[in-house]
Amino acid sequence: MSTPQEQETLVEFPCDFMIKAMGKATPEFRDTVVSIVKQHDESFTKDKIVERESKKGTFVSVTFYVHVENKPDLDAIYQNLTDSEHVLWSM
Repeated sequence: MSTPQEQETLVEFPCDFMIKAMGKATPEFRDTVVSIVKQHDESFTKDKIVERESKKGTFVSVTFYVHVENKPDLDAIYQNLTDSEHVLWSM
């Protein structure tokens, strides 16, 4: 029988997991995302981010893959992103 934590996800760990985040199109947003992800994946670099600006250039969404060992690590990345004043949402 599996534990409750194992039932919470269909993702097989360790893996490279895609995350998207959105914020205002500022250097602070981009730097914040990179800083947060590097705390969890030391091999992460800015060149792993794909950006898409909004029509007016006010907002930017970033998509990237991060290497995670387990669900608590993934949850911690999402929590750190959510806690940041520069990140409007992440998924």
